[in-house]
Amino acid sequence: MEKLIAELLRLFVMDAAAAPALARQLQGQPPGQDGGDADLLAAGGLTRAVAIPFEKSKDTPAGEHWAQLCEAANALQAEHGFPAPAVSVTGLGYCLWIALAAPVPAAQARQFVRRVRQAWLPEGAARAEAKTPPLPPCLDAASGRWAAFIHPGMGASFADEPWLEIAPPPLAQAAFLEGVDSVAPEEFAAAFAALGRPEAAPALAQPATVAVQAPAPAAAAPAGLLLADATLEDIVRHLHARNIEPTFRHLLPAPDGR
Repeated sequence: MEKLIAELLRLFVMDAAAAPALARQLQGQPPGQDGGDADLLAAGGLTRAVAIPFEKSKDTPAGEHWAQLCEAANALQAEHGFPAPAVSVTGLGYCLWIALAAPVPAAQARQFVRRVRQAWLPEGAARAEAKTPPLPPCLDAASGRWAAFIHPGMGASFADEPWLEIAPPPLAQAAFLEGVDSVAPEEFAAAFAALGRPEAAPALAQPATVAVQAPAPAAAAPAGLLLADATLEDIVRHLHARNIEPTFRHLLPAPDGR
């Protein structure tokens, strides 16, 4: 658990003294000292975390919200020089997690989220105000399900059920974050300005029916780009290389089918 807390503090959490709150959250408890919620992502009106949700709606074709996330993540890297972001399932869909090397006003981070969503989501979805999801991994007390970071290569498999039924292993969560780097201030400022130009959204917008493409061979793929697909064996090898034993994301049904 200590390694995961260290990664969360390195990338996203503003207050270095938030380790106890993170420990409570990782145990499925509210992070606040009084049993309530605590804002782990902002302090003094500043934040180092940009969380961009891609949620599934009743009108969203199967898997399209994952395709939109891949389009946005790959373009932010290829066109704006961002490092590969972290990816999570939220219970309602997916979320891109971008770490900033220097804090920015929380209002500016929210505006960046709006600009990204306007560029890659259909008009109606882009207009909807995006609520920042809580920092994963965390338990949703109402549903009993967990939000968690995932390996990007397995993202498509969560399209219909974007959650975990059980708490994710902390070492696996840390492994998904250890290769994530923070965006430099000048890179974020340039992308913020570029996405805010009137011509940016039409130029970057993708058709709403874009399908997830199979990845190119690893040797030909630019380093760090999200893969839209991967085999289970690929993910197991990725975790075994870090001495992590993967666990099942679903509880197995009882023999009588209940």
